Formats: sequence, structure tokens, C-alpha cells
Amino acid sequence: MTKLGAFAIGVAVGGVAVAIVKTAGFKKVCSKVVSAGMQLKDEAASFVETIKEDAEDIKAEAAYNKNAATQANA
Repeated sequence: MTKLGAFAIGVAVGGVAVAIVKTAGFKKVCSKVVSAGMQLKDEAASFVETIKEDAEDIKAEAAYNKNAATQANA
């Protein structure tokens, strides 16, 4: 294959790609993918926040139990 042939194929593929990107169906698919990604991000952030709250509760309970045990031994 010559350089000119490779260039011609590249131009043809680029033209087809531009045509596909401009279609309404492609835009709908992209919109759905982005929406799903944003929803996944929000769910992950909510999950992380729940884990943080649970860890803080466990830490506070452990500190309370340690304090209660110290006062009982005094």
C-alpha cells in the first residue's frame, strides 16, 4: 500500500466517523452513557459517605467504651 492509498483510506474513515458522530442516534447513546456514568459516580459517593459515617460511629463507640471501662476501674 502506498502512502497515498493509506491517506485516502484515512480520509474515508474520518469522513465516515464524522457522519456517525453527527447522527441523532449516536448523540442519544453518548447521552445515556454519560448519564449512567454520572449516576454511578453519585452512587459511589453516597456509598463512601455511608462507610465514613459507619466508621465514625464505630470510633465514637470504641472511645465511649474505653472511657466507661476506665471510669469503672477507678
